[in-house]
Amino acid sequence: MSYSELVQLYFDRSTAMQNYWNLYVLVVGGLLAFASLRKQRAAITTVLVCLLFALFAYENLGAMKDVTAQRFALLGAIRQFDAGNNAINDPKALRARLEPTLAPATYGSVKVTHITSDILTVLALIAMELRRRSLREVLHVP
Repeated sequence: MSYSELVQLYFDRSTAMQNYWNLYVLVVGGLLAFASLRKQRAAITTVLVCLLFALFAYENLGAMKDVTAQRFALLGAIRQFDAGNNAINDPKALRARLEPTLAPATYGSVKVTHITSDILTVLALIAMELRRRSLREVLHVP
């Protein structure tokens, strides 16, 4: 595998990580939109939505963990690559410029961000349900 192939694979994994974040944001936005548009209180629906979201978030975070490990493995391979066999005119100059920019987020930071967002999403869903309940009680609507 050439140096350029390693770099390309690294950026492919970076794109995969971004895709997982995009999917996560899309799901959170959809859930919050769904919850905010509901007019009737439904505690069971809220609990089910929270549980389904928790399952999705768990799987999404697991995929992010795998991609993070792959990115760090590729970064290690890039740093250890034997530049003597590469066709790039000055691979050492390229490496000196490129490698400092290859700084993937650690799994710990991804995990903290993800779990914080998960908790805030579930709290927002619960808050919307409680708001619907209190508004119905104030307005005396059955």
